Amino acid sequence: MSEAAPHSQSSCPGLSRASTDFGAAGKNVDGRDKPGHDGVLGRSRHIVSAAALAFILAITGFVAWVYSLGPLPLDESRQVSTTIVDRNGKLLRAYAMADGRWRLPVDAKANVDPIYLKLLLAYEDQRFHAHDGIDPLALGRAALQLSTRGHIVSGGSTITMQLARLMEPRRQRSLYAKLRQMVRAIEIERTLSKSEILDLYLALAPYGGNLEGIRAASIAYLGKEPKRLSLAEAALLVALPQSPETRRLDRYPDAALKARDRVLDRMVEEHVVSLEDAKQAKAVPVPKLRKPMPILAPHASDTALATVKDTPVIKLTLDANLQKVLEPLARDRAVALGANISVGIIVVDNESGDVLARVGSADYFDESRAGQVDMTRAIRSPGSTLKPFIYGLAFEDGFVHPDSLIDDRPVRFGSYAPENFDMTFQGTVPVKKALQLSLNVPAIVLLDRVGANRLASRLRQAGGNLILPKDEAPGLAMGLGGVGVTLQDLAQLYAGFARLGTTKPLREVVAAKDDREPLRLLDQVAAWQVGNVLLGTPPPENAAHNRIAFKTGTSYGYRDAWSVGFDGRMTIGVWVGRPDGAPVPGLIGRVAAAPILFDAFARTGKTLAPLPKPPKGTLVASNAKLPLPLKRFRPVGELVRTGGEQALHIQFPLNGSRIDVDRSGGTEAAAMPVKVAGGVLPMTVMVNGTALGEIDGRRQRLIDPPGPGFARLTVIDATGAADTVVIRIQ
Repeated sequence: MSEAAPHSQSSCPGLSRASTDFGAAGKNVDGRDKPGHDGVLGRSRHIVSAAALAFILAITGFVAWVYSLGPLPLDESRQVSTTIVDRNGKLLRAYAMADGRWRLPVDAKANVDPIYLKLLLAYEDQRFHAHDGIDPLALGRAALQLSTRGHIVSGGSTITMQLARLMEPRRQRSLYAKLRQMVRAIEIERTLSKSEILDLYLALAPYGGNLEGIRAASIAYLGKEPKRLSLAEAALLVALPQSPETRRLDRYPDAALKARDRVLDRMVEEHVVSLEDAKQAKAVPVPKLRKPMPILAPHASDTALATVKDTPVIKLTLDANLQKVLEPLARDRAVALGANISVGIIVVDNESGDVLARVGSADYFDESRAGQVDMTRAIRSPGSTLKPFIYGLAFEDGFVHPDSLIDDRPVRFGSYAPENFDMTFQGTVPVKKALQLSLNVPAIVLLDRVGANRLASRLRQAGGNLILPKDEAPGLAMGLGGVGVTLQDLAQLYAGFARLGTTKPLREVVAAKDDREPLRLLDQVAAWQVGNVLLGTPPPENAAHNRIAFKTGTSYGYRDAWSVGFDGRMTIGVWVGRPDGAPVPGLIGRVAAAPILFDAFARTGKTLAPLPKPPKGTLVASNAKLPLPLKRFRPVGELVRTGGEQALHIQFPLNGSRIDVDRSGGTEAAAMPVKVAGGVLPMTVMVNGTALGEIDGRRQRLIDPPGPGFARLTVIDATGAADTVVIRIQ
């Protein structure tokens, strides 16, 4: 064997050489090339390059596809039904979108019960606040449950992915659609906060038919806002969007009930709800009818919608609770009064001028009563409701006092001879009784003294837009209703009595800036005197006395019945009549409107607030203690002049003059002289309705001028004659 080895090597010398040559030359025995290290490396590089290129192309294509999706349709998705809410945010009325859908804006923190939110997140997206739009754990869990149970137990879509689907609806489900949702979900998470995402989802979630969003569904199916929900209601509202058309409560209540119970079962499994609570919730039946959307304050809502543009939520100054009790009052009283009768009611806060309630008609949907006509804004004849302002100007001028005596007897002004409503005359009565009994002759006599033009100008200055017949000037007839005015303007004017002489322009839409300035109606003393007199007006039957200051009115031909009243807090105006202006025999303000006024005050749920106390300088005295010129009012034309007596005339200061007062030297230096000519002594000087003393024998007196501004100075003589000038103190 030892000799064989060399022999073997020598016998096969070519094998060793060939092996060496093979390794060196890279040739097979048949002479072909053998793939060496460089060849393998080259091919690997080719594969890697191709894969990298394919990856880059895929990424580029994906980016291009994502870019082709365009921006998120946020503007379209944020479109909601215009909603009208009251001063506290309560829904008064909502308007469907242009395509008929009901989609109400949602603020999850303010509008939605936490129980519902807890169930929703536990059922739909447990990691909502942790993921960035896609939840891999949820996708994996859904796949595992599907493979182990054979049916879908929970979906893998997050709420953000569902929102993406709602923003861009797709009829068919596919891998492409799911991928699109994932991409959009990531975009949504980068664009919106979690609370914004939840709010938008709660506004878009489908509930069957034309209902979208938790608020629309809760109102339509449960008849209430989703602020406070029971466990059964919350589970039901979680279940419906999963299959909104096949679970509609108004069509398939049984399917909706089963879906609700499945939600409750899941919540028990997830330890979100106890078994006992779930059993109690399952025992609650589901609603089977759809309720109408609320329509409170329809006239105010229509006006706000037409006035305020491009605002999804319009906030009014109205109080929904007050509106809710006054609308049935108007409807019931109108029905009791007869066919075609309508009722208008307006409630105004005295201090702010805010409209707290507006009932424009007896029934918005009653065509026989012209229900869609807002009678609080309709121009009608006010009857006797303007009389308090006549008396107010008379008190302000200082020629009459509430306890002065005045004659109620036949009188003629040219061809015009006013008569009382009952065609009788009361003789001599106190001025306050003449107003409380709404006697016509004393009111016209005082208006003649005050001046119809001045009355009209003062009411317009205070915000009362009086409408006269074309080309007609204010006349004495306006004191008995010969002019047009709206109920809302009357309410604003009457609130001026409670505000002691100033009115506040009415406001119904809450704005960011409130720049309304008070408007002058009367001096403080005169305004208080009118309010105090109206407080003593005899109330309707079975109503308490001296609780509400009010005035009634009846227009010519029994076409309009009015009653406007106020306490220290609010003013309420009531109109009754036919919207077409047809007469209604027997329609009288005291009988038809006043009881509604008192009932409206009772339904506010608030105790009546007292009127303001008399301002400083108010003369509160019986007739016996009044200055002689104020004891009795006599029209100027009735004065009997003797012995060449001259008419009373203020010589100084002149009407319309400006008086510069030097107050540096104290009170005496600031005194202002008043000089008169004519008239019968004794004479009384009054400034802004406050008596300052008597004129001396030389027919003059020094008085302390009032503060800067306009002042009305009146001198009244023993016969009741008076002269008045308006001056400006500076």
